Formats: sequence, C-alpha cells, structure tokens
Amino acid sequence: MANSKHAHYRYNILDYCFKNLALSKKQLLSFLNQKLEDNYDGEQIQLRQLDSDLAIFRRKKEGFEAPLPPNIRIYRYTNPNFSIAQRPLLEYEQYLVDATSRLLERFENHPKYNKLAEALIKFQDEEEQENDAKKILFYDHNEEYKGIKHLKPLYLAIKKKQALQIIYKGFKDKESSIFEFHPHILKQYNRRWFVYGLNKTRDVVEWSIPLDERIITFEVLEDVEYIESHTDWETFFRTMVGVVRPIEAQVEKVVLRFHNGRENYFKTKPFQPDFEEFFEEEKQDQVWFETIINKELVQQLLSYGQDLEVLEPERLKEQMREQSNTMQQFYTS
Repeated sequence: MANSKHAHYRYNILDYCFKNLALSKKQLLSFLNQKLEDNYDGEQIQLRQLDSDLAIFRRKKEGFEAPLPPNIRIYRYTNPNFSIAQRPLLEYEQYLVDATSRLLERFENHPKYNKLAEALIKFQDEEEQENDAKKILFYDHNEEYKGIKHLKPLYLAIKKKQALQIIYKGFKDKESSIFEFHPHILKQYNRRWFVYGLNKTRDVVEWSIPLDERIITFEVLEDVEYIESHTDWETFFRTMVGVVRPIEAQVEKVVLRFHNGRENYFKTKPFQPDFEEFFEEEKQDQVWFETIINKELVQQLLSYGQDLEVLEPERLKEQMREQSNTMQQFYTS
C-alpha cells in the first residue's frame, strides 16, 4: 500500500507529465511538489518518495507496467498512447474503493449520499468490465465529451478565488478571443458542463462558457484581484431552461397544454421544476410556469412533438409555429 495519503493524486500528475512533458527527475520533483502545494496546503515529497513512485510505475506486479525504461535522464513514455487510466486499479486503490463502499452502506437511507453511492456503483461496474464480468449498468453518458478535463481546474479556481485569462474560439469564429474572466459557479446541463462568471473584458456579469474544445487554454492572473459574484444563482437558474440567458431576457408566464396523457410524463420529469397546475377540472392537462424564452426552452417543447401545445405567451406560440412550418418543408415531397 502507498505510504502517503495523496499517492493517487501524485500518480495522476506523473502520468500527465510522462504523456505530455519531457522532464528530468529534478524538474519532475519540482513540478509535482508545486501541484501538491497548490492542492494539499503546502505539502511536499522528497526524492526518495519520487523514486518509490517511479518504481510503482515500472513494476509489472502490483504496479502500472508503464513504458518507462530504467536509467533515463528525461522521463517520458516510450508509448505515447499509454496511460495509467487504462490499467486496472492497484491493490491499495481497490481496497479504498471497497472500504468506501462499505462505509456508504451505513448511510444508504440518507439522501445526501445517494449521488455518491450512484457514482461509486458506476465506477465499480466499469472496473468489473475489465475482468470480463457481465455488464449490469447501462447509463447515459457522452463518450465524445472532452471538456471534462477543464472541470477540476476551474473548480479549484473558484475555490481559490482566482481570476483567469481565457483564450476562446467559438465554432464559427475565424480568430480566437482573449478575455479576463472571474469564475463563480459551474453548471451541468444536457451532459455538458458550463462555467459562469464575470467577463471583465466585456463587462458582462453573468457570462457563460461551455467546457469543451472551444476553450483553447486558460491561466491564472496572479496579480489581478478576484471579483466576487452578487448573483442569486439559485433564482438565476430557476427562471430559465438550459444555460443560455440573453442579456435583455425577461421572465414571462408560459402556459402549456398536453395531449395524449403526456402531462403525466412532464410532471414526473419536468424541464422547469417550478411548474404549477390548474385547479379547474377542464385544465388538468395544462401547466404553467414563469421563465425566460430561449432556444433551450423551445427545444424542450419541440421534444414533445404533437403531444404539446403552447397557449401563452403569443411570441412563444409564434416561435413554435415557425419551427413547425420549417420542419414541414423538410418533409414536403
């Protein structure tokens, strides 16, 4: 078993270095200690611990069997496609997973731990697939999503209250843009992550950035004072569907009528959590809520097809009418 509480973190950092950098042992130790200082309140390791970590990387049994030849001066994988993420868990890592699973059993009736337990079950299921075990879980995920690599660095930037310089290039942009950004919160929607904060360069308080390949790079602005947010983010998101909020958007009352019993489906999985029902008997197939009108709302409404009718407001009805007419043209022979 590893003799340090942050061994798993060190292994991930070293894996990154061996894949993407070419460092000497001295540079490797310095890089690793800098990361440890940032995330473990100033902790560091000595050269002996680094040598022990390198031995685990090279070891076939109870190690990663990494392509790191002995007696090298510059540390880099000889196989650039290798990653410890592809390898089975080490014995001590499996022990930690099993111990965590047993610990969670004590809290299985506590709603606070439901999501953590779900994540652990998914993790264990994927590990068992490597041993040719029968697949049990089939869950919804985006295999092509690469933006998850930005999640932890942005999370830490928010925790540490750090201003960032971001280089960003939209799908339709001919050139990338550079702006000063003060991250405030992270939001997941439709299996993707978005970061919200102050775009100081454009003076927009609630600027959103998708965590995907449009983010070219970002770095911490060491000499820039972080600006806190005064936005009530709970209210901000409860008055909208999705993640795009036009600057001049106004909250409006939306009334929907469902057909073919689809109101029951909506009530079990509402895309607007604060919906209200009508008391009148003849309106039991209707709901209403207050929200802004954006593309994501229209997309959710369209997903119900012929089973949904917009009653109010008039401008939303017009948008749905335009969408319907355009789609009709696609299928006119």
